[in-house]
Amino acid sequence: MSNIPIALTIAGSDSGGGAGIQADLKSFSANKVYGASVITALTAQNTIGVTGVHDVPADFITAQMDAVFSDLKVNAVKIGMLSQIPVIEAVANGLKKHNSRNIVFDPVMVTTSGDSLLVEEAVDAIRSILMPMADLLTPNLHESAKLTGLSLATSDDDMIKQADVLLNAGAKAILIKGGHSNGDDCSDLLKTHSEEIWLDAKRIDTNNTHGTGCSLSSAIAANLANGMRLQEAVTKAKKWLTNAIAASDQLNVGNGSGPVHHFHNLWG
Repeated sequence: MSNIPIALTIAGSDSGGGAGIQADLKSFSANKVYGASVITALTAQNTIGVTGVHDVPADFITAQMDAVFSDLKVNAVKIGMLSQIPVIEAVANGLKKHNSRNIVFDPVMVTTSGDSLLVEEAVDAIRSILMPMADLLTPNLHESAKLTGLSLATSDDDMIKQADVLLNAGAKAILIKGGHSNGDDCSDLLKTHSEEIWLDAKRIDTNNTHGTGCSLSSAIAANLANGMRLQEAVTKAKKWLTNAIAASDQLNVGNGSGPVHHFHNLWG
C-alpha cells in the first residue's frame, strides 16, 4: 500500500462549514490528500455572518502542531487566519521546529468590505515573521493593499506593483486574487522573482462564494502535497475552484452567502 499524501491546515473553524478549517478539509479530500488540522480559533458562524470568536491559547496551538508532526508525515501546510501575535509566533516556531515545507499562507486580515480584522502590530508580525517562511502567499486585493501599504489595486499594473513590493519584502511567490475586482473576469496574478503568470476565469453569477479564498489556498496546498510544481498546483486549483463555484447553486445551504460545491467532481 502506498502512503496517501498529507496536508495540514492551521486556521480557525467555521461552525457553518463553508470556510476555515471545514472548507480546507473538504478541499483536501476533494483534491486527493488526507487532511489534518490545527485549530487557532473557534467561530460561531453561518452563511449570514460571524456572531462570536473564541481564540485558542498559543500554547495549545503548539501542542496541536507537535501532536500532528510527531506522528504524521506532512507534505504541505495551509495557514489561514491568525488573530494574535502570540499565535503568529507559535505557528512560526512550530513550522521551524518541524522543518515544514510547501507552506501556503492565506493572510486573512480584511473583510470583504475592506474592514481590518487585525491590529497593525499583528499585521507587522505577519509581514516580518510568517511571510518570508511561506512558499506561496495568497492575498486578495484588500489584503495585498494592507500588506503593502498601498491603495487598493484597480488595474493589472497595480497588482504587479504590489506583488513586486511583497517579493522585495521577502515573499517567495505571490498569488494576488482578483475576485473582489469589478468586471466580467476574475484575473489572479501569480508572480515569483522570475515569472509572471495571469490566471483568468469568467465571473460566475452566484451568491454562493463563502470560503472561496480558504478553498483555493487549501486546494493549492493539496496539489503541492501531491508533488505538483507551483505553477501547475495553482493552475489546477484555480480550475477546480471555478468549477466548484459554478456548481454551487446545486446546493441549498443556509440563507446567506452559501458555500462552494467542494465535491462537484465526485458527487456527479
